[in-house]
This record gives sequence, structure tokens and C-alpha cells, in this order.
Amino acid sequence: MATHELDCRGLNCPMPIVRLSQAMRKLTAGDVITILADDPAFRADLEAWVRRFGHRVDSFENPEGRLQRAVVTKNS
Repeated sequence: MATHELDCRGLNCPMPIVRLSQAMRKLTAGDVITILADDPAFRADLEAWVRRFGHRVDSFENPEGRLQRAVVTKNS
């Protein structure tokens, strides 16, 4: 299991999910990726994306108001 980070700050919908999709193609099952984003639509987009592709959101935080931090595990 490897851990990765993806900084999507400053990107608007749909770019955080596009970048996440591109990054996930390079990972193997069980790898974990942390995504930083400040797009207000990111959480809803992320939840829809993981339902569609079967990955898992391990945590979601919004500690600084606008900055969101999600940890996602890649499934098969």
C-alpha cells in the first residue's frame, strides 16, 4: 500500500475529479490518496465519483472553512 497526495486547490469543478481520475489510473488497489481542494462542489462530486467507481472515502475534513481534505482508498 502506497500513499499519495494530490493538490487541487484553485481548480473548479470538474477539474478536481478529472485530476483525481487521472491519478487513480496510476495507483494499484489498496493505495491511498489524499486530495486537497477548495472547490465548493468537491465533496458532492467526490461522493458521486466513488459510488460510480467503487473506491472508498476514508475521511473527509474541512478544517479551514474552504479547504477540504479527503482521503480515498483505491479498490480493485
